Amino acid sequence: MLGPAPSLLRGWFSPWAPQTGPGDVGSTWGSPGWMWLMPCLADLVLSLYALHVKAACARDLYYLALCDVGTISCSRIFSRWGRGFWLVEHVLGKGSILNQSNSIFGCIFYTLHMLLGCLRTLWASVLLLLISPVSLPDSIYLAWMLFFVLYDFCIICITTYAINMSLM
Repeated sequence: MLGPAPSLLRGWFSPWAPQTGPGDVGSTWGSPGWMWLMPCLADLVLSLYALHVKAACARDLYYLALCDVGTISCSRIFSRWGRGFWLVEHVLGKGSILNQSNSIFGCIFYTLHMLLGCLRTLWASVLLLLISPVSLPDSIYLAWMLFFVLYDFCIICITTYAINMSLM
């Protein structure tokens, strides 16, 4: 049996998370559990790193990212092709406010996923069920573009797609 959790850790680790029954309204804020939190955090970190690589490449043309190994170049993908899911520019124009880096959309998406996973309300559950399936066709589309249009490979991109699949 586990002892009491330190006050900093209480509520975030599933063994110490408060258990609510079907009739217990309880708190509206709870632990999403490690199986939900870790993939979201991993994707958030990968999105932040991709944003960093994109900014560093814009400042320094000779920047070498950690994910640039041999002929595999994540920085080339992020700097040239990583905006608006390769669609927004063609549909809404290059100057559209929605033509942002895919990494920004990823940061927003995974932060929203983590927050909604912590909320214990009906509307949060419904919203999470509505936005979760968005990542699957998006990952398939971006992987298809990466492999069959650009004929390239990106370690960060592929890892993100795999983690997206695990969130389903």
